[in-house]
Order: sequence, then C-alpha cells, then structure tokens
Amino acid sequence: MDESPMIEKRTNSADSKTRVFAILGTGIFLFVAPGTVAGYIPWLIGKWQVHAPFFGFTALRVMGALLIAVGFVILIEAFLRFALQGLGTPAPVLPPKRLVVTGGYRFVRNPMYLAVLSLILGQSLFFGDLRLAACGLGCWLVMHLFVLLYEEPTLRRLFAEDYAEFSAHVPRWIPRPTSWHECN
Repeated sequence: MDESPMIEKRTNSADSKTRVFAILGTGIFLFVAPGTVAGYIPWLIGKWQVHAPFFGFTALRVMGALLIAVGFVILIEAFLRFALQGLGTPAPVLPPKRLVVTGGYRFVRNPMYLAVLSLILGQSLFFGDLRLAACGLGCWLVMHLFVLLYEEPTLRRLFAEDYAEFSAHVPRWIPRPTSWHECN
C-alpha cells in the first residue's frame, strides 16, 4: 500500500495549522507592537491634534498623509508575508520557520521597521508636531540597535547561508532602487 498520499495529507494539514497559528500570532503582534509604537504612543504625545503645517507648507501635510498610507500598506504586506510565507510571526518568541525574501524584502531587509517609521513621521508631518519627529528618531535608534544586537545575529544563526546571501544583496535601511531578484 502506498503511504505517500497519507503523508502528504498530514503535511498539508500540519502546514495549514501552522499557517493559521502564524496568522493569529502575527495579527496579535501587529496590534501590540506597531499598534503601540506607531499608534498609541504618537497619540499619547500629541493627542492627534492638528497644528499649523511645518514652515506653513500644506504640501508637507499631504506628504504626511501619503507616508501614513504607504507605511500602512507596507506594514500589512510585510506582516502577511511573515505569516503566510515565513510560517511564523515577527515576535522573537515565535520566529518564522522560513526566511522571507519576497515582497518588500526584495528592496530592504527591514520593511516593517521602515513602515512603522513612515507611520510616525507621516503623523509628524500631517499633524505638524515636531515631538512626533523626535519620537520617530528615537524609535529608529531603538530599532537599529535591536537589529544589530539581536535580530541579525539570530537570523544568521537560524538561516546561515540564505541570510548571508540575502544581507549581501539587500540593504538594511535604505531600499534598493530595483528588486534583488530582478538583478540576479
């Protein structure tokens, strides 16, 4: 009797359960971490009160709205990739089982962090609140140190050669002008 269909069925069932768990965990982490850093903390700082636009330029307010919109889309896309392709979450306690190198990750190694910064700086421009810009700078410094001291060493250990190749071709903070896979 051929057992391969049964093995395949169990594997697909296990992958489905893992994916559902990853989606739930990722959703919770999305609200807890970026929701706090890019939503609740900026609200605590400025209560989302609209001030005069920086330097009197209304165009900066429009740019802020665009940064918020783009940041939100990139954040959701990156989180979905972690759950659906990485079969894990961005949370260190439930890391992905596979290295994610598609979507926004083809251009920059840290699209989630850049999306959060885009949300914070977008709010700064939209609301005309310099305190939010300072918050964004502080958040970037914390993120940068976390990436250097924990995240990258962990990824090197978990994904070895794959991460070495990925990090050799995709920059940490400033997105590439072209997709990494288009250049290979």
